[in-house]
Amino acid sequence: MAGKPIPQRLAGPAVTLVLSVLFLILPAITARAAVAIQEVKSESGVTAWLVEDYTLPIVAVRFVFDGGSSQDPAGKEGLANLMTGLFDEGAGDLDSDAFQTRLDDAGAEMSFSETRDGIYGAMRMLSEHEDEAFDLLRLAVTAPRFDQAPIDRIRSQIVADIISTRNDPDTIAGNKWAEALYGSHPYARRDEGTKESLATVTADDLRAAHRAMFARSGLHVAVVGAIDAETLKRKLDAVFGGLPERQKLTPVPDVAPKFGKELQVNYDRPQTSLRLAFPGVPRAAPDFYAAAVMNEILGGGTFTSRLFEEVREKRGLAYSVDSGLMNRRHTSALLISTATRSDRAAETLQVIRDVVKRMAEQGPTEAELAAAKEYLVGAYAINNLNSSGSIAATLVELQLDDLGRDYIERRSAYINGVTLDEVKAVARKLLSVDPATLIVGPPLATEEGKG
Repeated sequence: MAGKPIPQRLAGPAVTLVLSVLFLILPAITARAAVAIQEVKSESGVTAWLVEDYTLPIVAVRFVFDGGSSQDPAGKEGLANLMTGLFDEGAGDLDSDAFQTRLDDAGAEMSFSETRDGIYGAMRMLSEHEDEAFDLLRLAVTAPRFDQAPIDRIRSQIVADIISTRNDPDTIAGNKWAEALYGSHPYARRDEGTKESLATVTADDLRAAHRAMFARSGLHVAVVGAIDAETLKRKLDAVFGGLPERQKLTPVPDVAPKFGKELQVNYDRPQTSLRLAFPGVPRAAPDFYAAAVMNEILGGGTFTSRLFEEVREKRGLAYSVDSGLMNRRHTSALLISTATRSDRAAETLQVIRDVVKRMAEQGPTEAELAAAKEYLVGAYAINNLNSSGSIAATLVELQLDDLGRDYIERRSAYINGVTLDEVKAVARKLLSVDPATLIVGPPLATEEGKG
């Protein structure tokens, strides 16, 4: 799923026993979850995926509008992030205090957040108060006030965070890293913006961004809990039916990260952070599942991966080291990260490069392939279907990736169908590329840093 890391393993004899038992029953759980997914379409054309569950009198709602911080106008970076802090700060005829009081009285939880590619919303409510809760969600989504006092307050909080981290080496490095990978693309910009860019954002800017992104054509909704399909249809119309039909987004081009460069952010400290970026695989690519299995073997399986074995277990160079597939709407990458003692950073970097080179040249073994498949199949329900909120979040991501309501049933076959030759091929394709490398810490000698 777009932007989600491959699940990490748990460790310990007790956990291993629990996982072994769960792996026996998870296929049944997974099948039930897949069968229970209904597609609900309201009179106004709003579509949602619904999982009815009356175990608890709770309803969880998760939705996303296409857009996100990649829509921030140049010079107004941070606009989308600021906007997400204001939806529960007054809407309709309720100012900030009145809105928060009604939200508390309804016993509901509401939150909004942004990513590069979307504006996410979530709400969790007691079914007995669903009328009041859904009405507050309607106000937040369709009629945010963007009053000046809350704008100034939330903006000042964001600016305070920016100022507090302006000398943090990892923050500095992260910003430089994004610029090095993506150049002038919107993905290179800071989600939270800068003190200067935020100062230019007005209430009219926020209203314009809201009008552009909050429309039904870019909406994806999932609902899990004690609510039936007919009731949900009415709620979908009430909450989202009054929104414009079409979004008005600024086109964002696809971008490939720039590889083959090394970025050093020199900072005198006892620990050095290392990141490496290799090409990734788009979510819809035929070799995505082969890449997911390969990544699990390389560094996705925290306590069993090759990187963990070579970097931590054999040499004690780092507490943790991992790899993950990163997928956004317009780019993808395979990322490796760790942190180590600065006096052993060059050694750690060389070990990582050696592990990557061996995987690229030789691929995994049959035993590694079998173990990775077993984990990726068995852990899916544990990591993605373990609560109403996580199920709703998973269903939204499945919609974004256009995977279909029966994907949970089909997923195991995709992973189990991956062959050793396919994993070897994708390893050669991704890992034979000279990566982009980020080093944050004391300088490395050129001959040591290059290995």
